Amino acid sequence: MKLYSGPVSLFSRKVEIALHEKGLAFEQILVPFTQTKGYSPRNPDVMAINPKGQVPVLIDGNLSLYDSTVILEYLEDAYPDPALYPKSPHERARCRLFDLFADEVMLAPLRFLMHRTEPKPDERERWDAKEIKAREAEPALAGHFAELDRRLQGQDYFCGGFSAADIAVFMTVFWTRRLGGPSLRRHDNLGAWYARLSRRPAFARVVAEIRAADERLSAPVEGAFRD
Repeated sequence: MKLYSGPVSLFSRKVEIALHEKGLAFEQILVPFTQTKGYSPRNPDVMAINPKGQVPVLIDGNLSLYDSTVILEYLEDAYPDPALYPKSPHERARCRLFDLFADEVMLAPLRFLMHRTEPKPDERERWDAKEIKAREAEPALAGHFAELDRRLQGQDYFCGGFSAADIAVFMTVFWTRRLGGPSLRRHDNLGAWYARLSRRPAFARVVAEIRAADERLSAPVEGAFRD
């Protein structure tokens, strides 16, 4: 099994956590990345498999897949033990909605913070304009944190037991903290859940790799991991 991944790719790292949680051996192929040029030039193997030219790309035998959610659902079907999705159709659907919420709903405002790991441009006005958009997006992220905190009331995980929903939401919460977004300080349930997952070996391993990659590749972000 091979996984084409990026050193600071949210969705690639989401897949890596799932692979580690399932105890699956894989070859990690990190495609070149810089904060100034991104993934340009694109990796030809990734381009041949994914028409969007993006990681993650998983190769398992003669099967090639892209999109983190598709990959996680394939891994669950092909390697069901340990399970990352609930058994009942009702709960599996709820789990998928959390995945979609993290990957699409939360990501929409989070995108406005992503310039913060890039080198500051010579023209200060460009940076300031992006920061205005980021500040406007932060209340939406804080609102999502409040909703997630409410959903965790009285439970350790989002879908009963630990699941793919927790992996997807964790990565988006982690990325928000990495980019100096809203604090977890007033969200006790969410903060406890985040700390609980951070202690799991699969999560700790991937988080350490991302933070090491940031030291090599990314500009320091004011307010990152502030709580």
